[in-house]
Amino acid sequence: MKGNEKLLEHLNALLADELTAINQYMVHSEMCANWGYGKLHAAIRKQAMDEMHHAEWLIERILFLDGVPTVSKLNKLTIGKNVSEIINNDNGDELKAVHAYNNAVKFAREIEDQGTVDLLTKILTMEEGHVDWAEIQRTQIKQMGLENYLSIQS
Repeated sequence: MKGNEKLLEHLNALLADELTAINQYMVHSEMCANWGYGKLHAAIRKQAMDEMHHAEWLIERILFLDGVPTVSKLNKLTIGKNVSEIINNDNGDELKAVHAYNNAVKFAREIEDQGTVDLLTKILTMEEGHVDWAEIQRTQIKQMGLENYLSIQS
């Protein structure tokens, strides 16, 4: 099925975001593992896996719309130097993702592509869950202090 060219551009931009997020989350996850924060390692690794599913679903949709998935483009990674930076950087990127998905959903609705709207809404909901997780971590750090928070993550 021939898809709208502008929509395919949106989908490929989202794919680049997801591929970037996979790499960033994997690095952050392994950094946490290296520092002995097993709970953070597992939580961030799960988010990387979510992003892999998002990328897979976007690729499937792009192919369905007779487009060509661009898998060689990554955005700039923002690797944190410590746990606070990791959480803040990932949260900032997830907020940008939520904005990008909302824009893409709006465009897909304008061109009456309900299948794409459904897919993007599904991913958007998961991205909002990632934002919520990061906000919870930031609140816990603020309320209990970084040292206490990190002791729980070991």
